[in-house]
Amino acid sequence: MIIRISKIFFLTILFVCLLSHVFGQAAKKQDCYDNIRITKSAWDSTFCSVNPKFLAIITESAGGGAFLVLSLDKIGRIDRDVPLVTGHKAAVLDIAWCPHNDNVIASGSEDCTVKVWQIPDGGLTSSNLTQPAVDLVAHQRRVGQVLWHPSALNVLLSAGGDMKIFIWNVGKSTILSTIDCHPEVILSVSWNYNGSRIVTSCKDKIFRIINPRTGQVIKSGMGHQGAKPARAIYLRDGRIFSTGFSRMSERQYALWDEDNLGIALTMEELDSSNGILFPFYDEDTGLIFLCGKGDSTIRYFEYTPEAPYIHYINTYSSSDPQRGMGIMPKRGMNISTCEIAR
Repeated sequence: MIIRISKIFFLTILFVCLLSHVFGQAAKKQDCYDNIRITKSAWDSTFCSVNPKFLAIITESAGGGAFLVLSLDKIGRIDRDVPLVTGHKAAVLDIAWCPHNDNVIASGSEDCTVKVWQIPDGGLTSSNLTQPAVDLVAHQRRVGQVLWHPSALNVLLSAGGDMKIFIWNVGKSTILSTIDCHPEVILSVSWNYNGSRIVTSCKDKIFRIINPRTGQVIKSGMGHQGAKPARAIYLRDGRIFSTGFSRMSERQYALWDEDNLGIALTMEELDSSNGILFPFYDEDTGLIFLCGKGDSTIRYFEYTPEAPYIHYINTYSSSDPQRGMGIMPKRGMNISTCEIAR
């Protein structure tokens, strides 16, 4: 299937003091990418990562895993023989740009490895990139998630199907910490604002707050009751926002206090769709964006520290379903047009 990555969303504040006036605007067709074969993998990942220089998308590839890196200033129809980042022996499951270097990207794969790549300025122009800058090998099963530390240079987290989390010193290719406290598959991992804690969601339906240096579980509590995967992210003030499913398979979002994970501060049901909701959080404005694979809508909410905590703002609707999603760092925003997210 040929998928047009045709919607780059602009969420613009009309009145700076009132976040209720936020709306999404799709890019014009001439400013979009076309003819991208996004992966058909059933893995629960966003399949997309973006920074102020490049857009990376996991693609279909025969004979191993690959992903596509496109320069943001080279838009339009993508050639069938466009150079790819190849080197994994099995499908790529997750990718993440380094927040400290716009030319460095990490990838996790079904071949049980994590690779870190150096992308040249201007992107790949002539041939496939096959040699990673760093090869990190420790997992015994597929690596489903890679996540850079928000404030420390060259620190990378990887979570695998072996129920282990490794925290790496990428510069030295060494393991800084091993976290082995999950009895089942890890579904999501999120750093807090300064990288001193992580929160994980697991197939056993329990959220865990973990000290990444020691691997100690600080707090744990039952999350969403549904059998389908849940995802949890840290908010700036230490509270935790999650998406998941109820026992009746209705999609939910919830807010939790990290000191008391057993009781949600608020929990609301959204709809009965079966696609997993991926939350994206803007620390500056307090906005939370909910996107789901197969959905044609993006909902946005505002978080406030006081009850009722989560306030519905608006919904963006498109005619095309979403297959992958990523959020641009604030360094890439066009502030002259009041753009707050893309």
